Amino acid sequence: MDRVRLWTAAIFLFVFGDAMAMQARGPILAPLERTFGVSESVLGLVAPAGTAGFVVVVVATGLLAGRISVQRTLLVSVVAVAVALVAMAAAPLYVVFLLALLAQGAAAGAFRGVDRVVLSHLYAGRRGRVYTAYALMWAVGAVAGPQLVSAVLAVADWRAVFLVLVFSFVPTAVVAGRVDLPEMTAERSLSLSAFGTLLRRPSVVGSCTGLLLFGAVEGIMFTWLSYYASQFAATTTANLLLSAYLLAYIPARFGYTLAVDRVPYLALVLAVVLPAIPALVVVLTVSGQAGPVLFLAVFVAGAGLSSGFPILSAYAVEAAPAYTGPLNALTTGATYTGIAVGPAVVGVLAELYGIGQALWLAVAIAGVLFVTIAGTWLWTGTATAPTVTMASD
Repeated sequence: MDRVRLWTAAIFLFVFGDAMAMQARGPILAPLERTFGVSESVLGLVAPAGTAGFVVVVVATGLLAGRISVQRTLLVSVVAVAVALVAMAAAPLYVVFLLALLAQGAAAGAFRGVDRVVLSHLYAGRRGRVYTAYALMWAVGAVAGPQLVSAVLAVADWRAVFLVLVFSFVPTAVVAGRVDLPEMTAERSLSLSAFGTLLRRPSVVGSCTGLLLFGAVEGIMFTWLSYYASQFAATTTANLLLSAYLLAYIPARFGYTLAVDRVPYLALVLAVVLPAIPALVVVLTVSGQAGPVLFLAVFVAGAGLSSGFPILSAYAVEAAPAYTGPLNALTTGATYTGIAVGPAVVGVLAELYGIGQALWLAVAIAGVLFVTIAGTWLWTGTATAPTVTMASD
């Protein structure tokens, strides 16, 4: 196997493990509540703790992608993720667990800040397709996460979940430590003035705003769907509902991988987000029973919302492909900011009004999201990404 394929496999395996770790958080909220005796509003801190460090570091490494040693960054980050997972498993107090989760998110952010930069340069002629394939691998890991939790909880304590997750990062660490990364001379760095110009691009503003909203809705579902379902269904069924939501990501993102080269970016996003909004409404109006209608609605919502990250991030990068690092930082940072903030707000609302009422926030955000994507299309005048060249340092 050549270096390009080895590094592609290593990056995809890291994304797979990172998705499993992320999707393990929601299903362990109830065990965490029992172990540490914390309230719903405090449980809501799990999402921001896992993403706050991630957002800061992914933005920093992405902006510096043209200046730092990418391979060293990848190696150090994957090792740090494994160490942080062990610390989470051993945490004696809830605050210690949150700090370890913060460290795990920051370490993952360093990797994710440059991994798509690597893929962008390895597959410059197939950027949209490889980004959606990358997102598809994340979806596979995300589906496996809740089921991993269910399997481990059947035989052990929740702490064992994080020890099992450590092994998913070993192959990536081996490749990062032993295989030289192919040269990436096409990546350029930005001056502060050029970066400011990039931030004002309509395509960048629209994609980042859209991804912030996508992240908020996804974060709410990732974190609270299992907890919401556990109010009227068994824990295994509640975790299965989250898996059904995430399972939709796999065929949906596979479809986007095929469609992204044929359908304009924004037109594709609008077409698949539209049915997700009424699907979310159904999820919240058939509460009290975990029947086929609920599972179908969750699946439809997942299929529509899974479009955001791969398509809008590729849309943004196509606007200025020589600056994949900064654009990857902005789009990933926007997504995970939403993932951090949305669930925390729902936690506060759940404390006041109950989790069923609090989750209606996801429906409202999804409506604003649809308007944002349509507005970006009107603003730019095209559903494809207008390319721009910029001055480097």
